[in-house]
Amino acid sequence: MNKPELRQKYKDLRLNLSEDNIEDWSLQIANQLIRLDIWQHSFYHLFLPIEKQKEINTEYILQVLAGKDKNIVLSKSDFETREMTHFLLTDNTTIKKNRYDIPEPVDGLEVPVSKIDVVFVPLLAFDEKGNRVGYGKGFYDNFLAKCKPDVLKIGLSFFESETLILNVLPTDIQLDLCVTPTRIYNF
Repeated sequence: MNKPELRQKYKDLRLNLSEDNIEDWSLQIANQLIRLDIWQHSFYHLFLPIEKQKEINTEYILQVLAGKDKNIVLSKSDFETREMTHFLLTDNTTIKKNRYDIPEPVDGLEVPVSKIDVVFVPLLAFDEKGNRVGYGKGFYDNFLAKCKPDVLKIGLSFFESETLILNVLPTDIQLDLCVTPTRIYNF
């Protein structure tokens, strides 16, 4: 399938998820992450879920990161430039939903992209080669292209992989891993 078809398919699948599905599967994904050998790093970039899109509840991952005393980085999106600014999550960070219902830090201590070691990547679908389909705005591809070459890119998905995503672009950044409630994919 191509990206627009996959985008629609997985948006529809997500809309049919119950709150119990979301909570149970989000917790299973966090438990899968604990098993990975990724905890020696310092700066972890995490997304906060868009609830109306029925995204993974990353609160569990946030708790794991805080429990391991990691630096947690959150982003604020600029929809005109399609760029993201990254901020360190602290006790004083104020989170506010933007006009697209994306929870974001209002401001704070800015973290340069070069500091980020691990990025947990939101997605709608992914394939067996590590290609992903997001919402189609290119925010994460732009962001990941600026990260250091060895940054670890970990997709998080409620659903298992597709065999192949058609119409992948040269600017699309592949994942290193993808974690679902039942499996860890290594690309």
